[in-house]
Amino acid sequence: MTDNELLLAISDMMDKKLKPVNDRLKKIELTQENDILPRLQNIESCYSSTFNRYQSGVEQIEAIQDDIEIMKKVIQEHSLKLQNIS
Repeated sequence: MTDNELLLAISDMMDKKLKPVNDRLKKIELTQENDILPRLQNIESCYSSTFNRYQSGVEQIEAIQDDIEIMKKVIQEHSLKLQNIS
């Protein structure tokens, strides 16, 4: 057997041995591309929209708190004025 024939035989053996590994790898890649990545994108989309809602909600709550503080001061002032009247 020549060196080339020996190398070819080794190459064929390696191809046969690696075929199951390559098949599994291809299946994993397809699962990742077709199943996992779309799900991750969906999760990311849901997370982002929820984050945006909460972020604007926090701003609204802060504005409401500011309004309540102003209302408290005005009510206290009016209460004092009413007590002084009566």
